[in-house]
Amino acid sequence: MGGLTFRLKAAPGEQLNVSALTPSKLAQLSQHEIARLHIGTSKQQLTAGDVFDISGSASDVVTIEPGDVVVDFAGSEMDGGTLIVDGSVGSYAGRKMRGGKLDIRGNAGNLLASGMSGGMIHVTGSAGDNLGSVIAGDRFGMVGGTVVIGGDIGARAGDKMRRGTVIVKGKTGQGAGTRMIGGTIWAEGGFGPDPGYMMRRGTLIGSKVERLLPTFVDCGRHDLLIVRIVSRHLKTTLGELAPKPMPLFVQKIAGDMATIGRGEILLPAG
Repeated sequence: MGGLTFRLKAAPGEQLNVSALTPSKLAQLSQHEIARLHIGTSKQQLTAGDVFDISGSASDVVTIEPGDVVVDFAGSEMDGGTLIVDGSVGSYAGRKMRGGKLDIRGNAGNLLASGMSGGMIHVTGSAGDNLGSVIAGDRFGMVGGTVVIGGDIGARAGDKMRRGTVIVKGKTGQGAGTRMIGGTIWAEGGFGPDPGYMMRRGTLIGSKVERLLPTFVDCGRHDLLIVRIVSRHLKTTLGELAPKPMPLFVQKIAGDMATIGRGEILLPAG
């Protein structure tokens, strides 16, 4: 595999902040400068060279092999290239990501893709709470880009999400699409209880819902051309990672009527 590779050589006994280890940030640095980058989160001020064996040369591909160590902020502010994490990551992966591809070959912690505006994140496993959600100090959650999760996700995914697409091969936790303003969350395994709480706009697509809020209204059975267009677009852009197409007729549920009620939940029509 080409590019730079960071392979764990010593367990540091603390979580790591690997936000500096992205292709564009490393491109102009020498091997010595890369080894001196601070990635520790304690007063020890651990450097990349303290924790990882570093091999290869700078290119548009970076690989991190973290072992059992928790690495936070993987792919944070990434704007191009490919970052591969051969294992699981902690919180804030893909934070404010603007471009490129983040390939996580394991599970992801909380607040994946918070503030993301572009690029692609693929997680082969599951993800924690607040995927694509707003955090203190931000106005919105996810505002663009695409996230594909191979397993399940936790609670409150897409809180204040404005744009972008999240595809979940498994099931969501409680409150997916909370305070959602726009964008799409497509859950092949269905939604947990109470999706769309205080949702203003946006689309939730899934196979089923565990429990609906009383402020959502059944609008009946529809043949929606836009669903087929979105499905074909995702198949073209994502290939085998795209969700399976919805049936011809879908049940449209509008809400949250506790606010302006222009959001929608789309389910297979019975």
